[in-house]
Amino acid sequence: MSGETLTLTLPAPLADELGSATQEFLTDLLERGLRELKVERALDRYARGGMSFGAAAQQAGVSQSDLARFAYARGMEPPYSDQTLTEEVGSETAA
Repeated sequence: MSGETLTLTLPAPLADELGSATQEFLTDLLERGLRELKVERALDRYARGGMSFGAAAQQAGVSQSDLARFAYARGMEPPYSDQTLTEEVGSETAA
């Protein structure tokens, strides 16, 4: 895998905990953290009225159905559009 090298300065306890981690683990950790941060920021902007639910899903890089699940997990009640309902029904029949 090709990529770029980053150098980070971490607090000592975090550096100790991650010191023996593999490259694959660290990459997965960063990808998951970035995805979570994008979702949180998008939901925050949506909740403040800064964007529509569809725009928030697009900003977060997830479907409206996935964003709705994240919203429910945070105690929010997102709107349901026809598209979201279709995605939900489709994912339930595929399971």
